[in-house]
Amino acid sequence: MAYFAVQYVYSNDAELVAQVRPDHRVYLRKLIEAGKLKASGPFVGAERDSALLIFSAGSADEVRALVADDPMSLNSVLESFTVTEWNPLLGVFAS
Repeated sequence: MAYFAVQYVYSNDAELVAQVRPDHRVYLRKLIEAGKLKASGPFVGAERDSALLIFSAGSADEVRALVADDPMSLNSVLESFTVTEWNPLLGVFAS
C-alpha cells in the first residue's frame, strides 16, 4: 500500500457545499473505518474552500475511484482535485 495526498477544491457555491458536507463526512468516516483514509481536513486561510485528504491505497486509480464515490463528487461540489503519491519518510505516516 502507498500513501496518496489528495487536494480538493470546492465549488464557490457555499450553500451547496454546506448542504452536501454532512453526507461527505459520513462517507469519509466509512473510509477511515475501512483503513483507506488516514486523515482529512480543510486548509485554513486558503483563497478557496479546499481540503487535504491522505489515503492509503494500492494505486492512484483506486484513490480516484474513492473520490468519484464521494458525495462531493456525486453532487458536483468538487471543482477539481489532484492525486499525488506521497512518500512520508519521517513522522506518524512513515513506515
